[in-house]
Parts: sequence; C-alpha cells; structure tokens
Amino acid sequence: MQPQDPLLLSCILLSFYYTIAKDIAPPPPRVQLSFRELKASNTAHFLHFLLNTTDYRILLKDEDHDRMYVGCKDYILSLDLQDINREPLIIHWPAKQQRIDECVLSGKDINGECGNFIRLIQPWNRTHLYACGTGAYNPVCTYINRGRKAQASDHTAPPGGRGSRAADYPPSPAPAEHKDYVFYLDPDRVESGKGKCAYDPKLDSVSALINEELYSGVYIDFMGTDAAIFRAMGKQAAMRTDQYNSRWLNDPAFVHVQLIPDSLERNDDKLYFFFREKSTDSPHSPTLYSRIGRVCLNDDGGHCCLVNKWSTFLKARLMCSVPGADGIETHFDELQDVFIQQTQDNKNPVIYAVFSASGSVFKGSAVCVYSMADIRMVFNGPFAHKEGPNYQWMPYTGKIPYPRPGTCPGGTFTPSMKSTKDYPDEVINFMRTHPVMYNPVYPIHRQPLLVRTNVNYKFTTIAVDQVDASDGRYEVLFLGTDQGTVQKVIVLPKDDLETEELILEEVEVFKVPAPIKSMKISSKRQQLYVSSVSGVTHLALHRCDVYGEACADCCLARDPYCAWDGKTCSRYSASSKRYAEG
Repeated sequence: MQPQDPLLLSCILLSFYYTIAKDIAPPPPRVQLSFRELKASNTAHFLHFLLNTTDYRILLKDEDHDRMYVGCKDYILSLDLQDINREPLIIHWPAKQQRIDECVLSGKDINGECGNFIRLIQPWNRTHLYACGTGAYNPVCTYINRGRKAQASDHTAPPGGRGSRAADYPPSPAPAEHKDYVFYLDPDRVESGKGKCAYDPKLDSVSALINEELYSGVYIDFMGTDAAIFRAMGKQAAMRTDQYNSRWLNDPAFVHVQLIPDSLERNDDKLYFFFREKSTDSPHSPTLYSRIGRVCLNDDGGHCCLVNKWSTFLKARLMCSVPGADGIETHFDELQDVFIQQTQDNKNPVIYAVFSASGSVFKGSAVCVYSMADIRMVFNGPFAHKEGPNYQWMPYTGKIPYPRPGTCPGGTFTPSMKSTKDYPDEVINFMRTHPVMYNPVYPIHRQPLLVRTNVNYKFTTIAVDQVDASDGRYEVLFLGTDQGTVQKVIVLPKDDLETEELILEEVEVFKVPAPIKSMKISSKRQQLYVSSVSGVTHLALHRCDVYGEACADCCLARDPYCAWDGKTCSRYSASSKRYAEG
C-alpha cells in the first residue's frame, strides 16, 4: 500500500483543484477589444516614437507637473500625461562602450544585460529627479533637471521628439539663464549606484526617496546573491539588513515599497516593503512565501550588535488562499504587484495585492485586499521562534524585552529613547534572531476578492480607481496580464459575504502581445498608463459607447463610469440628470 499513497494523494489534490477551478471560473467579459478595435475607438494613445530600445517601465507619475517618467534600456523619457506623443522629452543615457565590452567579456548578453536599463526615477526636489540604471552590470546614478524643454544639442530622438544625448557624457549643459527650463542629465554628478540599483536588469528592485535619503530593496552585488533592504544618501548612516541571514531575507523578489505613518508622531513613521522569497523551511523545494516587512525611518542600527544594520526590521507572511470545504487551503504564494489605495486617513490605506500560483498541479491568480489594522495587529502579535533546524516554528513564549522589538525610537511608546543605539543589547540581540512574526496577515474576510483558475493567463499588475456612480461608490480594478491584456473588473457584494464578479472589459493594449510590466492610474485625467517591453500607452478608463446604442445595453453593462443620458451611453456625471447604470 505504501507505494500507492503518493498517487492517491495526487488524485485527491487533482480532484480538489478541479473543483476549485470549476467553481470559480470567471464570467465572460462584457466587451472584448482587440488592439485594432481599441485603436479605432480613439480612446488610447500609443507612444509613436520608435527608439532602439526595450523594457519600458513607468517609474514615476507626477500629477503636479503633468509628466510621466519612463525608464527603458539606455533612455529616460519625460511624457505629457494628457498626450504622451505631445513633444516627449528624451535623454539618451547608454553605458560607456568600455563598460559594455567588459560586460560582454564577463559572459553577459549584449542585448538583454549589457545596457543601461533605467530602474529608478525618484523626485529629488522641485527642480530635479534622481535616476539610476544598471550601467551594463555597473550601476550608476545621477541627477536630472526636470525642465519642460529640450536641450539645444545634437538630438538622438527621432523627428518630433526632443532630447539630449548623454553618452560618455552629454554636451555642455544649457546656458545658466535657460537651465531651469531644460530636461537634461547632469554629467558632473554621475555616481555609483551600488546599493541603489541592481546589477542585473532581470532582478527587480524597489525604492523610495524620503527626505533626501534613498531606501531600496535591491541586490547589491554583481553575482545577484546579496539581497538587502538598504538606506543610502542623506544625513543618517547607511543601513542594511543582516547580510546572508536567511531568516531576514532569503532570495527575495522585491515588488513594492510604501511609507505608511503609524500615528501623528513622525518618529513612528515606518516604511513597508512587499516581496516574495523562498521558504527557509523547504531549502530544497521551490516553496515561496509572500511577505510584508517594515523598518523605522529613524533606525540608527545597534550600538554593539547590528552596527549599521536595521534594528527594527520585522516581516510577516501575506496570506492569500482559497479555503476548501475539507479544510485544505489552496495558496497563491507568488506576490506579483501591490496597489495602495489611499483613504481620508493616510494612516490606513487599503492594500490591494495580486498573487499567482504556478505549481505543476495548480495554476491561477488571485487578488487579495488587506487592512492596515490587520497588518498592525500581526506586527504587535507574537514573534516566531524556532529552537533548531529540526524544530517547528512556534510562538515565542519567553519574556519580550523592553522596548518591544520593532518599536521606533523617540516615538509614541519610547519618547525618552532618541536613537536605536540607546536600546538595550537584549533588544538588539532579540531582533537579530526573531525578525519573523508568528501569525500571518490574512486578507479582509479571510478570502480573495477574486480568483482566476483554468485560464491561459495570469495577472501581473493592478491599479484601482474609486468611482462615484448614481447608486453609490465602486472600486474598479484594472488588471494587467502576462498576455498583454488589461481587464476592467468590479466585484459586487451579495448576501452572506458572497460576491459577484463582473469583467466589464478586456482589451489588447499592444500590437505585439507582451506581459504588462507596469501600470499607473490617474483619476484626475481618467487615464490608465500601461507599459511592456515593447512600448508605452495610455487609455481612457471608460468607453461607454462600445456597450451599444440602446438604453438596455447601457444599463446591462453595469459599468459605474457609464449611464444613459436619454440619447447615448456616456460618462456618468453627478451634476447631470441620468438614468442609473443598472
């Protein structure tokens, strides 16, 4: 009987997964538009400038300056948010030829690795940006004047686009009287990007520039084995996670970073990192866990132990799973993207996260939603403890040192301790060995908002818009896929925590299908900005006329953006008299 047990278990699991797939099969989209149909609708704008580049990433959306900044291989683009084809400003910033040659000699691919892939663009001040690229496996950073005009030089942009060449390095900057208006890279301020940007363009990094200090989740070595949450620049000391300590980070893939205040006291401010990593419990298996980690902004490290290393770093597991009738849970453990939905209370945003599962038996995607109250409860709960490698994780039951590990200095609970260097050694030692919380963070209602199984795609990105319709407020989800499509989805509540999912629209965004890399949304302009390896586009959040020319078609669409105005299906406006959507 023993040899037959694994086969029996596989059959049970297959039956269980089939039941899940059948029960949560997605409804068909109300409207499907091919790339050609989307283009014909005149509701999308595709970047027309054909640069010899690839791997477009939307790295910064600046609503105050009406600009969007895109990084790609060897180029930085400044695009108009209203029309990305309206005089784009372009900086050409390739790696030096000597560096490219050295990269190729080290065995790297000349096209996919030995270029300057721009991975970081952050606002430095009102006039400048801070940007970093992989630099052909030699990360570099510099400052960019965010001016609205092109530099008068030999342009490398195609006709109609404006820009300056920044290769080895650009011509002299603009005259002093015009500098404030010119979009250009400062060649005299190029500096090392180590600890700020990865060497390998395939390794994603995240960053946040706060008070002239750069916080990054990044691999900081050539081989791509030393991952760290790193602080560089600014007045405070450089800081990182404990090196090669798998309890802290274990081959992570960084997804998002966000500053979320805990209270009105600024010394309580924490930076939250979202990532996935290998499980330390299964070193020889591909088991992954999704994580949320955090550090205090004012962390100074320890005095004797953890010198120049975070002394407030904690992490917890992000759970997104489908509970089965027999108690077995199907986990979506591969965190793909995170969207932070701000509320009137900046201490309590709503967190939307996209997950996938890509096992040999079960594949699918899910969206889970989390509250900051639940997240803080986990970080204030028991710490995970393990006596040795052959023991199970248990909640720590010993005495918790004071101040509680993970507490920020000078904050609400430690007003007399101005620095983590003032913390007792027992606190610092406890932090080094107990960075993991025992309880996981469960989503709201302890189940996903929506699930996709038994489909030929997975979700890669998410953006959320709040829409005021005639019958209330809706959260509209825009979900990018690895097949180059974007779905517009609403989830409606029913009885007993049951919900009804409606796919309002599915559109092909690019002529050549490719996974959606990044998405940004502008409620102010009613636009969604999308990028892939092949380009950038922006499309309207609504295409009400595609639902039909009759009132019934408009109402049955149930699109909260749309309503029947007596003649056509058009954008709902609270100030005008409209019939309800449905």
